[in-house]
Amino acid sequence: MSSDDEPGPSSRRHLSLNQQAEADPDVLAPITSSHYSSKRVHYYHSPLIGSFSYGYGHPMKPYRMRMTHSLVTAYGLDKCMVMREPKEADKVDMTRFHSDEYVDFLERVNPENGQALTGQGSRFLVGEDCPPFPSVFQFCSLSSGGSISAASSLNSGAADVAVNWAGGLHHAKKREASGFCYTNDIVLGILELLRVHPRVLYIDVDIHHGDGVEEAFYSTNRVLSVSFHKFGDFFPGTGDVRDVGIGEGKGYAVNVPLRDGVGDDAYHRLLFEPVIRRIMEWYRPGAVVLQCGADSLAGDKLGCFNLSMRGHAACVSFLQSFNVPLMCVGGGGYTVRNVARTWTYETALLLGREPDEDLPFNEYMQWFGPEYKLDVRPTSMENLNTEAYLEGLRSRLIDNLRTLPFAPSVQMQPTPGQAINAHAEGGMSADEDEE
Repeated sequence: MSSDDEPGPSSRRHLSLNQQAEADPDVLAPITSSHYSSKRVHYYHSPLIGSFSYGYGHPMKPYRMRMTHSLVTAYGLDKCMVMREPKEADKVDMTRFHSDEYVDFLERVNPENGQALTGQGSRFLVGEDCPPFPSVFQFCSLSSGGSISAASSLNSGAADVAVNWAGGLHHAKKREASGFCYTNDIVLGILELLRVHPRVLYIDVDIHHGDGVEEAFYSTNRVLSVSFHKFGDFFPGTGDVRDVGIGEGKGYAVNVPLRDGVGDDAYHRLLFEPVIRRIMEWYRPGAVVLQCGADSLAGDKLGCFNLSMRGHAACVSFLQSFNVPLMCVGGGGYTVRNVARTWTYETALLLGREPDEDLPFNEYMQWFGPEYKLDVRPTSMENLNTEAYLEGLRSRLIDNLRTLPFAPSVQMQPTPGQAINAHAEGGMSADEDEE
């Protein structure tokens, strides 16, 4: 591992989870469960996904998925859910959203020919954010295949919750890569969900605006997208509260622009819970997709929010309480030890478990020192979101939602195309793959 990736020492004395909550009221208390969840959870992971590399020095580290999976299995969570290896998405799957030309380009491009291909006026890869790294098409196939398979498992009724931490690549556009994202697995997963569900709710808690997903469904009321993100001089520069959709989709894009330093209490009490509760009661989605980008955590290398691990995970628990089919995908997250901690913790919560704060031994143990705890604490950074600003923002969002019809009928809306047959069974189980 390079020196810039190594976790640094912490000067904070470790407290138990309950002691932390008592000592700092802005940190959400641990979520406890007296019994295991009765929900059927399907977890999609390929052992290959952590082997890809965007290149030396690039902030996106696919091995964070391998670290997460290692921690998930070290806690024994794999014994509590259905473990599936996703089937790779093929070109037909990808072109249900992406253009034929773009998918052909992704299949052909590599580090050797990348400059020649993009030098011919192509805008498929933009800047240094999306390099043509080795086997980029296979990486996209695994990421997108995981989300399509997860959606299929919800559609079939085999699962109540489906997880693909290798997904969540929300910036990819129909004809170009953007923001470390090449194919938009979320859009492909939502298109699969729309085969069965008349309405799908998409929620994005990544620090970056979920522009690619919003853009894909900007003119339809069949998908309501909600993005909680940093707004201003910050990538991708979109997501103004005034951006609400067009045509049939007017009002079905909800943008929550935030400033630096937002913490757990303000995030949930003033915005996330009241806004999402209103949407769930009024929109009545048949399924929910939650993008769990971990760059909204305190201390992220590319982020500037101040959410604790429990504050981030409270989004998962709150949505699970509505008992609607739920798909959780990954996203951003660039302090990789905290990404692994948080997605492991959220996996446990989806199973109705409160994992021990002492990390079990795992192959990446050295990354989690010096405390070796399942925890991400907020920092002392200033919260630039005043209560008045957040209350005004909430009022505006709620007022906008009042203009929407109750549970809009989609009988006259176009229906997505044929089933993605290769994923109808939700991929291959680990046992099936071994036979």
